[in-house]
Amino acid sequence: MLQFDATGEKRFLKFGRGETVKRMSSDVTHMGVHDHGFHNVSTYGNLHRLMREGKIPFVEWEKKFYDLALKCSGAVQAARWSPTSDAKGYIYSFNGPHSLFVDTMRSLRSLAIAHQLGQELKVEGDQSISLLQRLIEHAVTTAKYNVYYGKGRDIHDVRGRVAHESIFNVKTGAYRCPNSQQGHSPFTTWTRGLAWAMLGFAEQLEFLEIISDHELDKYGGRKRIAGFMTKAAQATSDFYLENTPTDGIPYWDTGAPQLEKIGDYLGMAADPYNNFEPVDSSAAAIAAQGLLRFGRYLRQKGIQRVGKKYYNAGLTVANVLFDLPYLSTRSSHQGLILHSVYHRPNGWDYIPTGSKIPNGESSMWGDYHARELALMILREANGKAYLTFFDPA
Repeated sequence: MLQFDATGEKRFLKFGRGETVKRMSSDVTHMGVHDHGFHNVSTYGNLHRLMREGKIPFVEWEKKFYDLALKCSGAVQAARWSPTSDAKGYIYSFNGPHSLFVDTMRSLRSLAIAHQLGQELKVEGDQSISLLQRLIEHAVTTAKYNVYYGKGRDIHDVRGRVAHESIFNVKTGAYRCPNSQQGHSPFTTWTRGLAWAMLGFAEQLEFLEIISDHELDKYGGRKRIAGFMTKAAQATSDFYLENTPTDGIPYWDTGAPQLEKIGDYLGMAADPYNNFEPVDSSAAAIAAQGLLRFGRYLRQKGIQRVGKKYYNAGLTVANVLFDLPYLSTRSSHQGLILHSVYHRPNGWDYIPTGSKIPNGESSMWGDYHARELALMILREANGKAYLTFFDPA
């Protein structure tokens, strides 16, 4: 769908639409994952957006089909709910009700678009629960427990660093500790998790702009909600810029144990072929979009100098990603963006012959976010409508 949007080549639309209808219905009601904003907004949501923007013909039954898929997905995502002791809560991860993943900030898109379509979550006793309320409360919990602000919360509290996972006592809702599944440790920052936070908070700030003051007043008001999201977006963006090599491509974890063997790794461009620690280009693709969106948001709020810094940093990362050695040029390789890492602690990444670390491979999420990033830049460069998952009207 993104390829069609960028090129107008209908064969890509036909393939994307056909495979979405064929394969994705079970994901709409998938009760076991926190990934609805990834799976369904990226498929049904893109088709819904293309129709809304007039890129594909408006067919009423087809639009209602996409509407229904997105409404169901948002409600199912919101039903994965664990309350916390501070009267908030979170959408729990596929690890179970005790687990809050930072990734889910980007997956809140499912709740946002379902709310915009008028959906609520119905539970026992015919009670209706606002998807906007759950979105905001999940974001509050993520900002409070998964993002650090340098306030001495623990001895590893560095402003802007991110814990992949927060663990809660499911009996009391009390916070227990940080954890990490795909990062090096609970006390270091897995850079793809950092990137999810950057993009997730920035994108939700954009979404809040179309929500009325009346709606937001029910949940603390625009100033408070936008305030904590801006604080989290800025802290994580600053940490990314301070802990990433000069070309904007991060290593897979800012505390990876052998980084120090590379030398002054933050004072030079990242080296995907080094002998010690892999980079993660997929984190860069996600973070670049977060930087662009947050920079644009700040500039629209009149904070020009700071906004320009983040925006230009996002362009810098994109410029590096869309060139060698990250852009794949071999027609025999199935991927677009090279040097993506999936799960370094589990050893699931391919290490080429002669290398000591994973490199040279692509990932579905890396390529998807690279396309989304490219489409966003292309549309702006051509003076076209700004790319959002929601209806900006």
